Formats: sequence, C-alpha cells, structure tokens
Amino acid sequence: MSETALESIERRPNSSRRSAGADSPSRREWLATGAAGIAASLVHPNVGRSVGAAAAPAHRFKLALNTSTIRGQKKSLPEIVDLAARAGYDGIEPWINELEAYRRDGGDLGDLRKRIEDAGLEVVSAIGFPQWIVDDDSDRQAGLEQARHDMGLVRSIGGSRIAAPPVGARDTVIELDAVAERFASLVEVGRREGVEPQLELWGFSKTLSRLSELLYVAAESAATGFGVLLDVYHLYKGGSGFNGLSLVSGEAMHVFHVNDYPSTPPRSTIRDADRVYPGDGTAPLGDIFRTLSRTGFDGHLSLELFNPTYWSRDAETVCREGLERIESALASAADDVTDRGAGTSHQ
Repeated sequence: MSETALESIERRPNSSRRSAGADSPSRREWLATGAAGIAASLVHPNVGRSVGAAAAPAHRFKLALNTSTIRGQKKSLPEIVDLAARAGYDGIEPWINELEAYRRDGGDLGDLRKRIEDAGLEVVSAIGFPQWIVDDDSDRQAGLEQARHDMGLVRSIGGSRIAAPPVGARDTVIELDAVAERFASLVEVGRREGVEPQLELWGFSKTLSRLSELLYVAAESAATGFGVLLDVYHLYKGGSGFNGLSLVSGEAMHVFHVNDYPSTPPRSTIRDADRVYPGDGTAPLGDIFRTLSRTGFDGHLSLELFNPTYWSRDAETVCREGLERIESALASAADDVTDRGAGTSHQ
C-alpha cells in the first residue's frame, strides 16, 4: 500500500518544533491532509466498476462473497458465481463441502474454474474443517491428509488460500506451544500443495478464541507462507475487541470476514445466526476499516453471514444488499475521517 498522508505526519521528524513560516503548513492543514489520505485509502473516486447497470464506487479493499451468506437458498456453485458477479463482488469464498457436492453431482472443477475466471472473480479463500490441531496423533495425521485433499480442490478452481480454524479444539484447551508446532506442520503441507493456510480465530472456541492467542501461535510456529484470518463477529465473540488489529500487519491478512452484530443477545450467548449486514448492528466498523487501512491491508473483505432471515429471502437481493451495506460502511468511515480532519484544531 502507498504511504498515507497520516503516516507521513507521524514519521515527520521534529515537525512540531519548527517555526511556522510561509512554507510551513499548520497542524490543521497537516491533519486535514492526513484525513484525506486515510479517506482516499478507503473510498476512491468512481472508476466505473459495474454493478448491473449502475456503477459502484471503487476502493482499495476488494469485496468477496462467502457462500454461507446464501447457503439457505441452496444454490449451486455455478449459480452462486453468476450471482456474485452480477451483484458486483470481486471474489467468492466457497466451502469445501460445496466443492465436494458439486463434484459428486457430476460437476467438473475445471469448468467451475473457467466460469469463475470468465465472470471476473477471484477465489479468495475456501472454508474447510480438517482437524490439524487435535491432540490425538492419528486423528491429527488424518486431519493433515484431509487438508492436503482440500487444498487440491481449492487449487483446482484457481484458489491459493484455505481457512485453518481450530476444528476439534472448540471444547478443549490445547497448550499454545503445541498448537504452534502443529500449525507449522499444516503450513508445510500447504507449501507442498501450493495453497496457503490462514490461521483462523474462532471466538466461541476454548482454543484460539482471542487475538493474543492467535498472534502467539503465528509467531511461535516459526513458519512462513501463511496468513491470519480474522472476523468482526469472532473478535467480538471471543472478547478481544478491535484495538489489537493495529498490531497485525496488513501483509499477514489476505481476507477479512466482515459482518455486524446486534446489541442483543449479549456477547456470552450471541451465535453465528445472529450476524447481520454490516451497518445494521453495533460493531465499530468505521474504526475497524480505518485500522485495517493503516496496517496496509489491501485484501478482500468477505461477507460471511449465517442468518436464517437472509436465507429465506431472494438470494440475488441478499447478495446486492450485502455489498451495498459494505460499500456504505466504507463510505461512512471515509466521511468520518474527512470530517475530523476538516475540524478546528489547535495550532
């Protein structure tokens, strides 16, 4: 990512000690410039990306559709590809069980790959559940073999990343040094298969429910060639909050799951099914997007919902509304930054 104006201000040596002359901009001017830089990194002028017959604003973050968002409508993967393209997404994030079902029903993964490419979409990641983390040696070895198989499916449709959540540790506390060693083994499988695992946070899990745990495992694994996969809902559910996002390099994040959560039910009992469209809940999305911008993140915001209300509605409407909500939240974040920069400040 290009350096923002705000980052330039923060790095400018001893700027506050220089006397203000004709060539020295005031602090107010610097703040306004910095705000404009952050705003520009969130929402850029329209460059004509088509959404149906209309043109949508372009921005540095790309947008993807996680197929769980319209799972209840039971669309085939080719239908989902067409829906995502018509709605204006940049990519899709399918689930491994959908790829398996597509193939069992006679579908050809090579044909699906061509359909995705012809639609102008990327396969940004895929969601699978191999038990790479568990204590039992034989189960863990089977999990690595399953991961190898799943990575092959992802590669067949043009993808190069796969989620690596703590499957099998949801109700078990596993010592983090052991998790780090096991994740390194998964990364090695990915290196051989040409598919990058993304260490995923699960807010409801007893292991890897907090960002601090995830970062510890990532560091202690001593591995290279992997990413981390974070999610608005899971950061909230696990109690990490969002301030820690500033500690994660944008280069380590290729996909960020975006959604929102309501004020009720409380965090202790909220479930996946309670997730709502971005902007329809109480998550501090503006702060989250601005933090992601500052970290250098320039990957995909992937809409991941499991709400039965949305599943009961027309799939294309849900796809379009979801994208529009993300666009609106990004625009609001940029407007807020601009408003702050234009405000009065002491010089």
